[in-house]
Amino acid sequence: MNIFLQELRARAAKKHAKKILFPEAKDERVLDAARIVLKEKIAAPVFVCSSVDVPKVKALGLASAPMEEKRADSLQELLLELRSGKLSKEEARALARDPLMYGMYLLRLGESDGLVAGATYTTADVLRAGLWLVGKAEGVQTVSSSFYMIVPPFRDSGTEEVLTFSDCAVVPQPTAEQLADIAISAADARSRIVGDEPKVALLSYSTKGSGGSSPSIALVRDTLALVRPRRPDLIIDGELQADAALSKAISERKSPESQVKGTANVLIFPSLDAANISYKLVSSLCPDAHALGPILQGMKKPISDLSRGASTDDIVDIVSIVSSQI
Repeated sequence: MNIFLQELRARAAKKHAKKILFPEAKDERVLDAARIVLKEKIAAPVFVCSSVDVPKVKALGLASAPMEEKRADSLQELLLELRSGKLSKEEARALARDPLMYGMYLLRLGESDGLVAGATYTTADVLRAGLWLVGKAEGVQTVSSSFYMIVPPFRDSGTEEVLTFSDCAVVPQPTAEQLADIAISAADARSRIVGDEPKVALLSYSTKGSGGSSPSIALVRDTLALVRPRRPDLIIDGELQADAALSKAISERKSPESQVKGTANVLIFPSLDAANISYKLVSSLCPDAHALGPILQGMKKPISDLSRGASTDDIVDIVSIVSSQI
């Protein structure tokens, strides 16, 4: 296990009492991960499930929060109120008895500290339930996500690095305002999760005008203009090509006045397409790279959406990230 993951699990273990909900009791990877989480005191896992699954969960030494009909009825009424005119009674009834939606309801009520799902649910499922029942953090307009990419040494330090890739899962074609929100959220989340100083690069196919003035370049420039007055303390620059963001030598040639100076650790992509393709390329072409996420940003409480291809160890690491934010 690499140093970052060791430190992450150790930090999470200091907050062992934090209760994390899991709404996927039928997935063996999640059950195995929960046992590790409990054994290593990373968090206190609790499975939201039907009464049918309770004996299985209990036999593994894990806690459960069985769905109760009276509470499901209350959730059904809440959903009809929140989604007035957009849900039929039958749809609300079905959703209120879904473990993911029920788990978000418990999180809303303050009966847990965080939630991890996505081994079987889609990103859209997790995001919808979270937005409906938990909501955005105060002052946040745009909910987004990041992947934390653990990559082999490629700069002067000679040690592995953790790079933040954002937004890889939520906002397909962000406006400048949304991209500014994404950049700030990613930087703030990195401070909590990794614990170092964020150095943010707004990525483009152009560096400081080398590509002309296309709409995508204008998007990145406008984003920078919005972020700087909001967060004058933040080290951020754009538009930058990836090599100018990540290499000191190339930055000196292409962008000598840049605040980032080739030391970026937070990479903000101009679209979900670019971000998602990039993180999967790095994961596929670099066997030693490790992708953690997507971690949702901008919610009232820590929620993470798993990749449906996540391994047991991946899930443990995601729980560690969620716990570290509580």
